[in-house]
Amino acid sequence: MPESPGGPAPHRRRDVSGTAPVAVIIPALNEEQALGQVLAAIPRAVVREIVVVDNGSTDRTADVARAAGATVVREPRRGYGAACLAGLARLAANPPGIVVFIDADASDDPAELPAVLAPIREGRADLVVGSRVRGEHEPGSLTAAQMAGNRLATFLLRALFGVRYTDLGPFRAIRWAALERLRMRDRDYGWTVEMQARAARAGLAALEVPVRYRRRVGRSKISGTLRGVIGAGWKILLTIVRIRLGA
Repeated sequence: MPESPGGPAPHRRRDVSGTAPVAVIIPALNEEQALGQVLAAIPRAVVREIVVVDNGSTDRTADVARAAGATVVREPRRGYGAACLAGLARLAANPPGIVVFIDADASDDPAELPAVLAPIREGRADLVVGSRVRGEHEPGSLTAAQMAGNRLATFLLRALFGVRYTDLGPFRAIRWAALERLRMRDRDYGWTVEMQARAARAGLAALEVPVRYRRRVGRSKISGTLRGVIGAGWKILLTIVRIRLGA
């Protein structure tokens, strides 16, 4: 399946080396059951460092991460965006050329990392979003609420920013220099859509690639609860509108 353009690319760069160092950030909250599987599946030959951000776990998440050779960062303030920002702060002293975000619950397939990286390696994109909608997804891996939220959010991204996406998938890669320009600040549910909206406003070259998506191990902290679904949906819509208004 071909890749789909994320939007205009006036600032697109073609000088990214095929050997640019890659770091992976994995936000994790009580994911000891799945995390070992995720870390074992990451192709270490293409990754310089793996940072697992323990977002206030009460289980052995941090121990599992250390045993697998990952760097562990603690971020007790709950929130997906807060965990991502803590991981970026850890990398800032020696930044990679490309940073990858992937979930800790084994729903994403880390073996697809080379495919997600390829458009950046080849100088065709600054941001690559793994689309669960366009890829193969197991029955039950995407809930009806997630699918509906994706359709609405991607419709608004197209209507307000002129970019075409099918998903706000968490499995994504972005050039470090491009990410710095975005000045990300959302600390919870709005992180993924904030990145896509800010990238559109900045004129970054963005692509989607289809990725496989599996039923997660354990219960989702967002889609597994009514409160999480409502909170995430509301925050995503507010984030899109806020960025469109220039905030």
